[in-house]
Amino acid sequence: MAAQRDNLIEFKTIGLIAKTQHPEAKQTLLALYRFLKAKGIKLVIDQRIADELPINGFERADLVGIGISCDLAIVVGGDGYMLGAARVLARFDIAVIGVNRGNLGFLTDLDPENFEQPLEQVLLGNYQIEKRFLLEAQVHRHGDMKSSNTAVNEAVLHPDKIAHMLEFEVYVNDNFMLNQRADGLIIATPTGSTAYSLSGGGPILTPNLDAISLLPMFPHTLNSRPIVIDANSHVRLKLALSNKSEMQISCDSHVNLSALPGDDVIIKKSQDQLKLVHPENYNYFHVLQNKLGWGNKLY
Repeated sequence: MAAQRDNLIEFKTIGLIAKTQHPEAKQTLLALYRFLKAKGIKLVIDQRIADELPINGFERADLVGIGISCDLAIVVGGDGYMLGAARVLARFDIAVIGVNRGNLGFLTDLDPENFEQPLEQVLLGNYQIEKRFLLEAQVHRHGDMKSSNTAVNEAVLHPDKIAHMLEFEVYVNDNFMLNQRADGLIIATPTGSTAYSLSGGGPILTPNLDAISLLPMFPHTLNSRPIVIDANSHVRLKLALSNKSEMQISCDSHVNLSALPGDDVIIKKSQDQLKLVHPENYNYFHVLQNKLGWGNKLY
C-alpha cells in the first residue's frame, strides 16, 4: 500500500534508535538528528545511546517510551538490531524504517550515505507500508504456561548446549502431523524466510503471504521435508520424555525459553504487527536480487 500526500509532514514525532558502541551507527544517527531537526520535527532519542552523543537538549526515552510517543521510529543498524527493536515497537501503533549499518539489510532500506532524498519523500507521505506479523512462542508444562516471547523472524527448537538429536511430535491445530527425530525445528515467518530458515534450505515466502514454514534441522530420515502452512494455524510441539536434557526455544536467535522433556511448545501468530515503512520505489524482488546475488535479466 502506498501513500501519496504532497507537501505534508506525515510524521510529527520521530524516534531515533541506533546500536550503541558502534561509531558508524552513531555518526549516521547524528546526521539524521541534524537533518530532521532542521525541519522542525520533534525528536526522541533512544536513551541507550543518548549519552554517547555530542549534543544536548533533546528528549530521550526507552523503546517503550518511543513506541508510545512517536509516529515513526528510525532504526540505525543491521537486521539483527532492527529485530530487537521491532519486537518491542510492534506492540505500539508506530511506523518503523531502517538505515542499514549491517551486512545483508533485508529489513533496513535506507543507505546511510544517501538517506536524505528517500527520507524526505517518506516525510512527505510518499512511501509504501507493510504490516509484518510476529510469532508468539509459549512453553507449557503440566497444563501451565511457564514462559513466552515473540519473534519477528523465527522460533527455533534446539538442544540446550551440545547439538544432538531431539525427539518430538508436531501437531497443527491439534491434528497430528508427524513425529520427528532431528536436531531441531525452525518455524519461520515470511520475514524470517530469508534468514536462518533460508540457510537451512527453507523456502522464501514473499512478505504478503499469510503463511509460516516449518523446517526440520538435520532430520534423521530422508522423507522429512519443509512444509508451508496457514499462519493462523496453531503449531504444537510435544517434546518426548525420551529426550535426555533441557532444550531451548530461541526467538530471533536472541531470547531463549527453556523447555524440558514432556513439555508442550505452542507457536502461533502474535496479535502484534510490525508496521514497516519502505521508500516509494521499494521492490521486494529487487531486494532479493541485490542481497542474494541473483542474475540480471537476459533481455
